[in-house]
Amino acid sequence: MTKQELAKMIDHTQLSACATTDDIVRLCEEAKKYGFASVCVNPCYVPTAHDLLDGSAIKVCTVIGFPLGADAAADKTAQARNAVASGADELDMVINLGLVKEGDFESVEDDIRVVVADSRVEASELEKTVVVKVILETCYLTDDEIEKCCLAAKEAGADFVKTSTGFATPKDADGKALPNGATEHAVALMRKTVGDSLGVKASGGIRTAADVKAMIAAGAVVTKDVPDYALMVGVPAVQNGWMCECGGKLGENWECEKCTRNYSGLLVNVKYQEDFNEYK
Repeated sequence: MTKQELAKMIDHTQLSACATTDDIVRLCEEAKKYGFASVCVNPCYVPTAHDLLDGSAIKVCTVIGFPLGADAAADKTAQARNAVASGADELDMVINLGLVKEGDFESVEDDIRVVVADSRVEASELEKTVVVKVILETCYLTDDEIEKCCLAAKEAGADFVKTSTGFATPKDADGKALPNGATEHAVALMRKTVGDSLGVKASGGIRTAADVKAMIAAGAVVTKDVPDYALMVGVPAVQNGWMCECGGKLGENWECEKCTRNYSGLLVNVKYQEDFNEYK
């Protein structure tokens, strides 16, 4: 796999609560420079990203009901239609986890279906298409719940199921934080459940080339869209002592100690990581 092929498997993401217009401009410039598949931004920045990427092959993705999934279905559909009208090509909606925990999978399916249907109506009116991905937040779910959520997404007509938002805060019985991102087990279970009918996206906690390979082997695939790997190619970001493009170090929260730029959700740099030397 070349760097260029790897780049096509990346949704370049900036979903920080403190993201500014300058951050979105930088995000889009990097996406164009390195050939990423899409940029994923908060809904308020969809028009900005759409204008900045106009004429390019890079898609604009945004989030719906993010990050909790607890919005009313009517609110999610309004968000979806507005996002599509504003220029979004892809929607990442968060499943209603409360309904999942109640075991009300009929309502879970309905929640997804209305977003899928309304977004496609809006897209059709604009003579365009839209891809809808359903974020399950697998760190909160049992295997049985993952399977049932995948089936609900499939029946509701979604295009993808996706592991995580990256914003979940699972804890053990003692209050210790647990991993909140993709796992090989969850990805494999999702792929087994949906078969070839839906795409599977792995997101969150994917930092190395080995992580990428593991997720692909588990069943995350590139069809119609790309796996949402937390992995960047050639952009100066660092972790564990690597350096920001300004020369400052990144702290544990992925924020540069010098310029305060936050790289959480952005990715590790092949330039500084020997693990990626195979991607020439």
